[in-house]
Amino acid sequence: MECFRQVALAGIGLAALGVCLPVNAVAQEAADPVTAIQAGAPIVELRARYEGVEQAGRPDDAEALTLRSRLGWQTAKWSGLQALVEFEDVRPLADDRYDSALNGRTTYAQVFDPEVTELNRAQLVWTPSKDYTLTLGRQRMNLDNQRFVGGVAWRQDEQTFDAVRIDAGFGALKTTYAYVAHVNRIFAEAQDWDSDSHLVNATYTFGDQLALTGFAYALDFTNAGAVEINNQSSLTFGLKAAGAKDFGSWRLDYAAAAARQSDYGSSLLDYDLDYRSAELGAKAGEITGRVGYEQFEGNGTRGFTTPLGSLHAFNGWSDAFIANGVKTTVDGLTDLNISLGWAPVWSWEAVSNVSFLLRHHAFEAERTGMDLGSEWNLSVQGALTPKMNWILKYADFDGSGIAPAPADRTKVWFGLEFKL
Repeated sequence: MECFRQVALAGIGLAALGVCLPVNAVAQEAADPVTAIQAGAPIVELRARYEGVEQAGRPDDAEALTLRSRLGWQTAKWSGLQALVEFEDVRPLADDRYDSALNGRTTYAQVFDPEVTELNRAQLVWTPSKDYTLTLGRQRMNLDNQRFVGGVAWRQDEQTFDAVRIDAGFGALKTTYAYVAHVNRIFAEAQDWDSDSHLVNATYTFGDQLALTGFAYALDFTNAGAVEINNQSSLTFGLKAAGAKDFGSWRLDYAAAAARQSDYGSSLLDYDLDYRSAELGAKAGEITGRVGYEQFEGNGTRGFTTPLGSLHAFNGWSDAFIANGVKTTVDGLTDLNISLGWAPVWSWEAVSNVSFLLRHHAFEAERTGMDLGSEWNLSVQGALTPKMNWILKYADFDGSGIAPAPADRTKVWFGLEFKL
């Protein structure tokens, strides 16, 4: 309860800060570079969060009360150029009674939010026309639904990329190419990855009912002497179809994807593995239902992985199938999940945009068909002010108790986030 009280007090401070800080509107185009800097806007983000974890095999339960602070500045545009600099700081507000993967407290359950202060983003964006954008530097990168490339936004230390990125639009066709030289992962600088990787993503939208996305991700991680990291190198080709259609008061949406992954670059392994997914959703008024299926092939030595993806949102919030930030299931994984959401159209004076989500996962090993366990997820979130959101989440993973099923774990979160 003390941790919850401290989070609540932090929230009051964040709200007060929102009243005091001025907001500068970024001008569309400045006359000169100095004016562009002066006409820019501050970046201020603060997120206080409590995470409690019970994990089988760890003698001590984890209690992590952390604060993430982001401060930066984004200039206005000048001759199509716009610059951004943002620093990030993550630190515990109480004794770090958890295993962050860096603090050596391995008797505690795991919470991957290490203490860190670093340059989160430093980028220069050039937009010569409405059809082309070039982004150079340390940047946020979220491609498609972030299944294969994303910022891992749930963790306190965001994943960013030292990269050159080109976005181009040709009518209904939107394309992205990026070269990634370094991956700034969620475990602070000590566990970043050197990279010599190429990312290609292209989407053609035929209309609301169909959009086709093709992608090719040639990932080569080149950390000297780190075989485990180098073996995450892979070449993945894939195709995704998605769309939606209204039927009176109902709206149906779907998505389906398939991909093939092979060894590449610095990898010392030899494999060819497949990925498949399908999802169908229905929305009627305030209620949304969804059923999804994902299949990651495994060969007994290696499983299909998505080392640059935002993993937390997909195969259960307990992160039971993630080790060191990478999905590691040598026999592969199948995940059949169903969810129910409710976003009521009402609000109280102090609370608005409230939404509820309930989800269930059933897991099996793809190669052997072995039962790996099941998981329940529940979240409630809303807004206290236009600039401050809150969230309460719960995850309960119940493993089958037979290796290689992950250990049982239960997690609960309460968070407050302020964005200027």
